[in-house]
Amino acid sequence: QLNGDLRKLGVNLIPFPRLHFFNIAQAPILSPKNSGYTKLFIQELTKQVWSGKQFYSNVPIEDGKFLTASMHYRGEISTQETDENIEKVQASKAEDFVEWIPNNIKSSVIDVPPVDASISATFVTNTTAL
Repeated sequence: QLNGDLRKLGVNLIPFPRLHFFNIAQAPILSPKNSGYTKLFIQELTKQVWSGKQFYSNVPIEDGKFLTASMHYRGEISTQETDENIEKVQASKAEDFVEWIPNNIKSSVIDVPPVDASISATFVTNTTAL
């Protein structure tokens, strides 16, 4: 069950038509033989995707500012825990976001877990670092 739809995602991530520079990160990225030895927590997934090492492109995120961001968690996860983690990130990385877009991090929880792990996180950001 998805508590957000793709149309809303597109509207929230693109504040203006010419400002659309998406960057995507995924966590966890584990080898199949090591996945049984790793215990996953929401805090760890959030830390991994925000670190900049999990992005699918080789873009240093320190070179720009985030316009908007969207976190999608999959698996048996409480929305309260996700909201707490998003608030911590928003407070700690406030200088990395543009100040003219308030509340620019959206999150959603999908109940269906991924095939290869118990929980996962996908991070889509609109950044000026590209």
